[in-house]
Amino acid sequence: MKLKGKRVIQLVSDEFEDLELWYPVLRLREEGAEVTIVGEKANEKYIGKYGVPIVSDLAFKDVDANDYDAILVPGGWSPDKLRRYDEVLSMVKTMDDQEKPIGQICHAGWVLISAKILNGKKVTSTPGIKDDMMNAGATWLDEPVVVDGHLVSSRRPPDLPDYMREFINVFSK
Repeated sequence: MKLKGKRVIQLVSDEFEDLELWYPVLRLREEGAEVTIVGEKANEKYIGKYGVPIVSDLAFKDVDANDYDAILVPGGWSPDKLRRYDEVLSMVKTMDDQEKPIGQICHAGWVLISAKILNGKKVTSTPGIKDDMMNAGATWLDEPVVVDGHLVSSRRPPDLPDYMREFINVFSK
């Protein structure tokens, strides 16, 4: 268990991409990490694009990113909602400032764009937000997973095994 004792924030709001949220949560738990599901409200049921639910452990306002070792942003339409919360952007900025692992897949790049942490970074995402990523100052690559320091990005569900392998590698260092 490479990540025993490590704590991870998994952000959530409705219309997350089911696999892009659940697969990372399960893989990290398999490696011994404590994954905390964090949404707008605590103990709230959020529904994925394909109907798979998840219940939040904590609310954004109740989380201090300094108490965690990494953060994950899911894909789907959830990122467009998540980036509207100052608390979410603050969590992402704190993780970036402390060079703690940040995982983002698919449309999750929107949150990182709004947090203004992509300038000069190499990333990937769903091709649909390629221009957004580049306009935020990132170099966009069409690869299954891109690692730039503590930032791990991926494109879409078929890339999940590569994404989580690299995220766990970065996280376990």
